[in-house]
Amino acid sequence: MVTKSAAKKAPRRSPVGKARESAKAAAATAAKLGRDVAETIGGGAMRTAGEVSELVGEAAQNTLAYNPLLGVRRGDVVAGARSLLKAVAVSPRKATKHFGAYLGELRAVVSGQSTAAPDPKDRRFADPAWKGNFVYRRLMQSYVATQKGLSDYIDTTDLDARDKARAQFFASLVTDALAPSNWLLANPAAVRKIVDTGGENLVAGLKNLVHDIRYNNMLPSQVDTTPFKVGENMATSPGQVVHRAEMFELIQYTPSTPQVHARPLVMSPPQVNKFYAVDLSPEKSLIKWIVDSGVQMFVVSWRNPPPEKGHWSLDDYVMALDEAVEVARQITKSPDVNMWGSCSGGMTLAAYLGWLAATGQNDKVANTSWAVCVLDMQSGLQDTTLGLFNSTAAIRAAKARSRRKGYVSGDEMASMFAWLRPNDLIWNYWVNNYLLGNKPPAFDILAWNNDTTRLPGQFHCDLLDMMEHNPYLNPGTMTIAGEPIDLSQVKVGAYVIGGITDHITPWRACYGTARLFGPETTFVLANAGHLQSLINPPGAPKAFFYTAPASAASPDEWLQATQDAKQEGSWWPHWRTWIQARSGALVAAPKKLGSRKHAPLEAAPGKYVHEK
Repeated sequence: MVTKSAAKKAPRRSPVGKARESAKAAAATAAKLGRDVAETIGGGAMRTAGEVSELVGEAAQNTLAYNPLLGVRRGDVVAGARSLLKAVAVSPRKATKHFGAYLGELRAVVSGQSTAAPDPKDRRFADPAWKGNFVYRRLMQSYVATQKGLSDYIDTTDLDARDKARAQFFASLVTDALAPSNWLLANPAAVRKIVDTGGENLVAGLKNLVHDIRYNNMLPSQVDTTPFKVGENMATSPGQVVHRAEMFELIQYTPSTPQVHARPLVMSPPQVNKFYAVDLSPEKSLIKWIVDSGVQMFVVSWRNPPPEKGHWSLDDYVMALDEAVEVARQITKSPDVNMWGSCSGGMTLAAYLGWLAATGQNDKVANTSWAVCVLDMQSGLQDTTLGLFNSTAAIRAAKARSRRKGYVSGDEMASMFAWLRPNDLIWNYWVNNYLLGNKPPAFDILAWNNDTTRLPGQFHCDLLDMMEHNPYLNPGTMTIAGEPIDLSQVKVGAYVIGGITDHITPWRACYGTARLFGPETTFVLANAGHLQSLINPPGAPKAFFYTAPASAASPDEWLQATQDAKQEGSWWPHWRTWIQARSGALVAAPKKLGSRKHAPLEAAPGKYVHEK
């Protein structure tokens, strides 16, 4: 999935040289997404809730997105550079004019007359020395002038929209890498640290660098994982594994209320991460919230597929979901279930629902919840940097890599995601770990993020086929177990969640998911990013959301119509009311988990979640 870095092709270079060369090669996958931290709503910028952990936002990148599944080839980087050169060839007079203006701005910088300033939200230039020290101020202003001048020039050229976007892509990855904050003597915090520690930070930074070259795919570590243990202080909700198959374990969670609703909820989490993002700690555990709502909760814990299981396909995952549903029905004696799908787990759930409809089993699933899940692949890529290099040739190349290797490793996916937002996920840690010599932070979501999984090669190819054929909007272009899938034949209640600042599964694309299930579908737009939209417990400062049926033809029309429907706080209580009303009558909570046929095998979180 991810192209080999240039560093790995030059083994005779020094470790530092390899790291720098790897950074240049990996920048092939960088995008301007770090700038897209806000979506424009009603003419105003909406931002993530408060300052509640920018680290959460960083961790949220390691979930299913399109480019990491596809990869960006070297030719794509060349295409970006070619588009930039083409801009000069197409608009030479504009190039001359902008270059002259740029030189004038540099003269103003040198003379101290420049007013150039970084974005107030740009953490790279938060140190007071960037404004107070005349040397650092000029460095910062020269950089800002270069970055802005290049971006403004590209915007004014006569290139078409796609070439402009590619040129901006290339310009941003180069300028982001060359920011003065990334260089030792050009970073005032690093220089101050050298003086304060007598250079000890350089020794610590070198140790961190060598460690990451050896053990972290030549990228700066994002987290100190040592304080976190799955099953001890993460994934601690009480429950039992009540079924174990080759591909998954099914966990039933212990009720916390004297009565429970008769219809259970079965969750299909993403296959590209381990499930316990929804159970990090009691205070932000979605599983605990659901159990405390009186809902009988079952979660599929996908196995981290061994390398030899590269043949596991979408068909296999769909049949595994059916197996899990059958077990939940048997244990609870409910004729049907509700289901929850997130990201790639939601894509699998959609295929399962299509298969049920095709085989006359629509009555197995009554209602569905969809968290940050895009089923319309083309709208998911439209108008985003993620779609810049999507092409038949790119998909063909990605498939060939997966079939050749048999799987896509978690390290490869994590690296690709990191380079999608290099300022937040690469250069931020480059400065912290290597220039300042600090340890990376110890944070539970980042620890979960670091606990990567493999993706079977065939399943990866099936996901790429979805990108190419958009099967949920084009009936008959995909089959499951030989049955053609037509999502229009699926009749279920649906509740869909999107995030305002989510650049992985953009909220407008999530609205498209809601529209697939009819105008009565409940759509919720939370003021958060990808993972933050899911981990959204009550009590988060400045949290709010919009909600209304997905009756408008377009997402912008829906948003315009719901401007007065803003609700303060988390959407979790809103969803609780929705799911309780659709979970059947209250019955006595079971005294024991499982059943005679499906006896408990092991305490939650089970065995598969620990497999590497």
